[in-house]
Amino acid sequence: MKKIAKFEKVSLNQFAKDWADTFNDTSNIEDIYNSIKLPVRATKGSAGYDFFMPMDIRLMPNETIKIPTGIRCYMEEGWVLKCYPRSGLGFKYRLQLNNTVGIIDSDYYYSDNEGHIQAKITNDTNERKEIKIACGDGFMQGIFVEYGITFDDECYMERNGGFGSTTSNRN
Repeated sequence: MKKIAKFEKVSLNQFAKDWADTFNDTSNIEDIYNSIKLPVRATKGSAGYDFFMPMDIRLMPNETIKIPTGIRCYMEEGWVLKCYPRSGLGFKYRLQLNNTVGIIDSDYYYSDNEGHIQAKITNDTNERKEIKIACGDGFMQGIFVEYGITFDDECYMERNGGFGSTTSNRN
């Protein structure tokens, strides 16, 4: 196995900013921040790194929530982190990532938001099931994938932002 990446926490200031953007409440932000766990694989055969919920959540059918994970990821160039719902949550409840697959590029680490990985999830159940995820439970998994580029690729633009920031960089 190639070792090509490292998970880290974003700064407390960045986490508090993104938390307030979602929840409008930072009263116990240091406790939440201090309880954040870095993603890990559950077994030596696991491809995915589990991301953990930073708070208790309850999602009724068709409800959506944005989760600031407090996590950023350094990875070598030529790799991408692809994020998916944890398999069991998708199977049992149809928990969905709103962008279907989260794509974390290697240069996202250097963005103005410190490369803060956030997930917007929806309870897309057809069976009217409520989803409860406790603080510290895995809810999303990230898998590192190597990728290639075309022979005639001449892109030299650099990222400085999060969602949608690379759209304006196209030639």
